[in-house]
Parts: sequence; structure tokens; C-alpha cells
Amino acid sequence: MVDSTDEQIEAAVRTADPMVLRSLVYQLTGDESLARTETQEVVFGFLPIQSVTDPQDLELIQTKAIEFLKAHRDRGAPSIDIGPAERLPRSISLAAGSEISGLQLELWQETMALDPWARAVPWRQRPSEAALAEFSVAVIGAGMGGLNAAVHLERSGISYTVLEKDLGVGGTWNQNRYPGARVDTPSRGYVNTYGATFPFPGPFSERHVNEAYFNWVADEFDLRKNIRFGTEVRSVVWDEADRLWTVTAVGPDGPLELRANAIISAVGFLSRPAVPEFPGADSFQGRSFHTSQWPEDLDVTGKRVAVIGSGASGYQLVPALAGTAGHTTLVQRTPNWVYDVPGYLSPFPPELLWLEKNFPYFLNFARFRGAWMFGPEGLGQAFEVDPEFEDPHTRSPLNKLIRDQRVEFLRQKFDGRPELFEAMLPTAPPMSTRPILVDSDYSICDALVREDVSLVQGSIERVVPDGFVTADGTHHQVDVLVYATGFRANDYLYPMEVRGAGGTTPAELWAQDGARAYLGTMLPGFPNFFVIFGPNSAPTGGLNVVDIQEIQLRFALECLHGLIESGQRAVEVDEAGYRTYNAEIDRREATRTYLDKRANTYYTNEFDRSAVNFPMDGRLLWNWTRSPAQRRADIPELAGVKPYFGGDLTTS
Repeated sequence: MVDSTDEQIEAAVRTADPMVLRSLVYQLTGDESLARTETQEVVFGFLPIQSVTDPQDLELIQTKAIEFLKAHRDRGAPSIDIGPAERLPRSISLAAGSEISGLQLELWQETMALDPWARAVPWRQRPSEAALAEFSVAVIGAGMGGLNAAVHLERSGISYTVLEKDLGVGGTWNQNRYPGARVDTPSRGYVNTYGATFPFPGPFSERHVNEAYFNWVADEFDLRKNIRFGTEVRSVVWDEADRLWTVTAVGPDGPLELRANAIISAVGFLSRPAVPEFPGADSFQGRSFHTSQWPEDLDVTGKRVAVIGSGASGYQLVPALAGTAGHTTLVQRTPNWVYDVPGYLSPFPPELLWLEKNFPYFLNFARFRGAWMFGPEGLGQAFEVDPEFEDPHTRSPLNKLIRDQRVEFLRQKFDGRPELFEAMLPTAPPMSTRPILVDSDYSICDALVREDVSLVQGSIERVVPDGFVTADGTHHQVDVLVYATGFRANDYLYPMEVRGAGGTTPAELWAQDGARAYLGTMLPGFPNFFVIFGPNSAPTGGLNVVDIQEIQLRFALECLHGLIESGQRAVEVDEAGYRTYNAEIDRREATRTYLDKRANTYYTNEFDRSAVNFPMDGRLLWNWTRSPAQRRADIPELAGVKPYFGGDLTTS
């Protein structure tokens, strides 16, 4: 920073979102001229957002930012304080472009990660070492959720063991090594609050970058000492007499058993491959595998590769293979909507990376800005059905806007190729299936117009030794079969045997209409058992995956702290609270786009409801998961849900 030139500072500032600049510089300086700049509603992709559009206001904001950075440089770039706490609510509102007040200010301040431990759980009165030594937790999985649990258990001083079936950390990003694998959540929001300043080279990072982040977490917080790698949990059984869980697993040295007071299951729901059983699959003489099992020694150069499946994995993989494989074939039954993002595949410009490194707190404010844009009042509205809206293809005015944009994108990409346009045009409304992000300049659409890529529409009837035969009788010769067929998303906790009080299993609890949970994390009859990102956790009402996992883990840890502090042994949700909460899930879900009958994805199960998605405003879940052991007076009770000791939660 101290060696930077005026030109370098000026160029860097002009790459930044002016909404971030005006809020950040206002917070650091209190300059009221910044607060007086005006915003207008603009469309970002399909989201209506507030942004600075007046050229004079834009020039003022950039000038103030440049002046601040030059002065900061000239002072020797010392560490600086964030500024007055009482100014922060207004600064946050300036970044959002609308007034933010009340309890939700706390949520957004957590998201900013100015305090990297904003979602940690402090002891109200730290227990004795003897009390801590008597309590232990088994964490299943060392992906995002499991590592976060380990970080906070380590910080609390609670004994824990992480059991991980793979040989490394990272979960999804350790397993899915196929070419083109990339995150579809903005990377700045795909890190924990304590990792908010982790450097990312681009807006949507590749697999190896995401894996590097999780390795950083494991190393930075010295977690590996408590992780048993290559150890797969087979069963988790509650012992009522001893008030303990018995965990059986198989590791590198054979079977093992351990006992724990509590279980935190962080196995995820997109972790077990779903592979269709095609007749003749065993006869195939080439190589065949699921995308999550990509062979390290595979060289596709010059080979004929068939990719089966049109979800995110298939649409990422085909463009990455094109030009290397001899020929790539996408086998597709149902097309999916693609949502183009300019620069999705590109790194950040070096000027912006300089700004992230040298402008104090820039990353924190940029993190909030992104979270707000894709939050409850932005992306959350895109999943909502308007019952009064009539259109044969869409479910609301916003839904129609999205479809019109998507159709125009497809028309441009398949100009002169009407057969491809028709084949890639979904019949279900947008946002009724998982949105698939693609780059505006190069994506599955661009790959399909290449001569070395082809699209096969329809079902595979059988696999033969040198390829496969489709339902129309066509024989397709290939050397490699890749199953991009997704995961057993609705089979939560599969394939573990889990038995709670009285030997009850989740399958018995879920027999009526599929997987459910309380706050996405607790099950009645399963004391001290917490599922991270369990049923109905995937956000469709704002917030992101990391937010949901962090607030669920905080809820679990608050419960465990409460038990240890009070000398009790077990906490669980009662049946009535579980039913009340899930009735609210069903009520809210009735107006979500993904229940449209034209859609057929893992978003809904065989009972025509979603066991996956959280259908409400994410701020509700944040409110519900606050302080279960000692309820805060300022947290309102909502929809009859009482997520605290003495309410829906019983202790013993």
C-alpha cells in the first residue's frame, strides 16, 4: 500500500461497486456528502436492486474513496478502527440502498464479519475442566458443516471427534474433481465469518480453490488432530440407560466404536451419488463412473465421451471437455434453465484484488452488499408465486421477466440453430428447478454448437459394450460414460443406521411424506442429535448455504452449552413443536415456484413436497435459532414456534 501510485489507487477505485464505496467511506469518515448521494432501482440480472446512477454522485463517491486511500497511504497505511458503532446502522443502510433497522441489523452485522467470531457461542459461565471432560461430541463429516462444528467445539473447549469417510477435508470439494467443477454461490459469501478475508481469485471459484479454503480452515484452527480420516460411520444408536450415543464405524484399522453425549451430523444431502440402473451397464467395456468419482488417471484426449444428465454437473462438465475429448455427447431427458453471469468463469481484475488487499474493511462491506442483493428482498422474491398472475409459462410478473431474459439468451446463443433452441428450452417455469449459473460468453450453450459436441435428447434404453442405445433405437458408440445424474438428495442420513429413543429410526418418523426436521436440524425422539443443513434447509428465501449452516450450528452449540451449564444430560424437540414448525413449512411452501407440476427435480420428493428447500424468508430461521438455552427478551415469538428450553425443547 505505501508504495502504491496515485494512478494505481484511482484505477482500483473505479473497479469497485459504488454502493460499497459510499457506505465504507462514510463509515470511516462520517462524510455526510456521501450519505446524501441518491440511488435508483436498476435491474441486476433479474433482480431489482438500488444503485448509484447519477454521474455526479458516482464521481463524488469515487473521489472521496480516492482521497481517503491516498491519505491512508501517505500516513504509512496504519491499522485503523472501523469507526463509531453508532454510525454502522446508517452505513449498512447505505450499502443496501434501503433502511435497515430493528433486530435484523444484528443479522447483517454478523454477515459483514467485522467481528469474525460474531456467530461464536460464549460461555455464560465457563464450566470446570471436569465438567467439560465429561461431555463429548461426535461430528460426522469434515466438509463445510463438520469443519465449522469442529472450529466452534475447539473454541468452546468441548471434547470432540470428527469422523470423515474420505481421506481429506472439504466434502463436496474433495469429492467432485470433474473438469469444470465450480461453485455457484459468490465466493465472498461462501466462507465462514471467521474466514471472510480469505483471498479468492475470482467471483465464483473453481473446485481446487474451494478445497484450498477448507484445508486452510483445518490447518488454521488445528483441527486435523481430532479428525479420523478414511472412517465411515455405519450406525448411530441412542443408549437410553447411559444417556449416550454409540457410534460404530469402519476405519483404516477396521471396525471401531466410540461413545458420545451428542451427535452433530454434517454429512450433507448432495453427497451420495444417484446412479441409474440401466440394463447392460455392467457390460460396458470402456470406463464409466459418476461425476463425484472422476478418476485421477483419466485422460479424455481424443476419446468419445458421453455425459448423462442435464443438471449443474453435466452443464459444467460438457464445456470443459469440449476441445479436449475427441467428441462429447450430452444425453439429456429434460433441459434446465441457465442463468448467465458476466465473468462467471473469469478471475477478478487485478485492480479489484488490490483494493481487497489494501482498502481496510472493503471485503466486509462487499460481503454484505452481495448478501443483501441475493437476500430475502432480492432473490427470495424470485421463488414466490403470485396466485393472481395468469400466464401459461410463468407464475408471477418477476417470474415472467426472468423467463423472457432466459429465452432471449437462448435465442442469441442458438441463432440459426432452431433445433437446439427448442431442445434447450424448458417447459417448467424458471426458479422451479435449481438455477444453473453459466458464463455469459462460454457455457453449455456455446459448447453445443461446436462440431465436436452433440446433444442426444431422450432416455437411454440400455447400455451395450461399446456405448448405449436410446429409446428410439439409435446406437451411440462411446469410450467413456459419465453419470452426471446427481445425488440421493432426499435420502437424508443415508446410508447410516440411526436409532433414537426406543429404537425409533428417521425412516419411521418420515414414513408419511418424507424427511422433515425442526429448524432443519432436530428430530423428536433423538436427544442431543443435530443435523447440519438437514431437511428443509436449502435457502430459497435469502441468506446462503454458509449462513444457514452457521446459524444451525450456533443453535446446536447453544443447546449443548445450556446442558453443560445446567448439569443436564439431554435436549430434544417435542412432538408438538416439531409438528407446529413443519405445518408452517407446508403453509409457506404452498406458494413456492418449485412445486409447479411441470418441474421434476430433487427439489420435490415422491410425496410432491420439498424435503430440501427452506421456503421462508431466511430472517425467520435466523430469529428462531437465537439463544435456545436462555431466551432473549428482544427476540419475538413467530408462528407459534418456541425454539427454546421450556418451549418446544425439553431437557432432562
